[in-house]
Amino acid sequence: MTTDDPHDGDDLIDLDAAVDHVRTLRTELLPALETERVSLDELAGRTLAEPIHAPVDVPAHSHATMDGFAFDATDEYPLAVVDDPVYPEDEPPGLESGTAIRIATGAPLPPSTNAVLKREEATVDNGRLTGRAIEPGTYVYQRGSNVSEGEKLFDAGERLGAKDALLLGDLGIDGVAVRERTSVGLLATGTEIHEGRHRDLDSPMLAGLVRSWGHEATYEGSVPDENDRVESRIDELAREHDVVVTTGGTSVGDKDYVIRTLDALGDVLFHRVRLRPGKPIGVARLPDHDAVAIAVPGKPVGAYLVTALVARPFFTGDASLPTVSARMAHDVGIATAGFTYAIPVTLEDGTATGLGHVDSPLPIYEETFDPSVLSSSTRASRADGFVLTTNGVAAEEPVDVVPATALER
Repeated sequence: MTTDDPHDGDDLIDLDAAVDHVRTLRTELLPALETERVSLDELAGRTLAEPIHAPVDVPAHSHATMDGFAFDATDEYPLAVVDDPVYPEDEPPGLESGTAIRIATGAPLPPSTNAVLKREEATVDNGRLTGRAIEPGTYVYQRGSNVSEGEKLFDAGERLGAKDALLLGDLGIDGVAVRERTSVGLLATGTEIHEGRHRDLDSPMLAGLVRSWGHEATYEGSVPDENDRVESRIDELAREHDVVVTTGGTSVGDKDYVIRTLDALGDVLFHRVRLRPGKPIGVARLPDHDAVAIAVPGKPVGAYLVTALVARPFFTGDASLPTVSARMAHDVGIATAGFTYAIPVTLEDGTATGLGHVDSPLPIYEETFDPSVLSSSTRASRADGFVLTTNGVAAEEPVDVVPATALER
């Protein structure tokens, strides 16, 4: 008989400990993945195979950030203005002491100059420049001030984003070495799913998560609640994929065979996290297969939350959770201390309303948060975000809301 009693075992671990486990697994798996080279327009979501050091100074030359006059700011006015202004495409000339030269925004500074006087602050009379006193470095983008040659900018194992193409392109780098995408096989367990009596809601959602994190997901069908068939299928998929993600069969019922299978095939690192909803997740290392297995509970919203909070750091290397500030619309109590509760909320004008509270479009609980029913409620997937808390929350209390979109990148 399956139980959802939070005190039903001493194998529960904290959410932070679970994240530490999966990040360690990630560092173990990455070196086993092949390396390929991708262009800058293909790097978003990819994981670096090697560190990147700056091959040059950026900028390569000091240049002007304003239209005006370049000169040595330690010289005294008036300064003789030389002919032929400097433009961004020019090679700057050398200047003698006591002289200045017209310069355009983005143009390289002549070697003997160190400041730019804005054009609107300058007066030129009979070829002689005067203006306000300025310090060296005024309106100058100094050579190497953005990046110094040899500086380490990216670590091996770092996941790149689209914005990283800006810096890499500025360094003259056209492509980078990345690890191949992790191959993930998705397997639904449960006789009711295998025989078509219940729809498999979780696998499309999990495939979307895996792909949003930059990896390859393949739906590998379903298997009934039969011990030998569960073990045989996971064994097969672990030989074909880097990661096997299963749904269902992770609790302690008579027909919950997934964790037993993972224990038989490898080393279960943990089974069940102090997170509600989503508690009965299991993660295992399968050394004979050079693979990892992530066993996700079958209730859809619980499956989404626990995968997004626990498995995301494995696939992305990022455990950070961006938040937005809000105030809670009503009291929300919790039933059991020592758990992290993920409260789905909608956001409007800085107010967070629990999606599930009786005052919301999904009336499930009134005073005490009910993760069990919410875990199964697909309507809860319409939440704008989640409040993670280990304590009850009072009406008007400031809360940090993790936007749902932040979990999918």
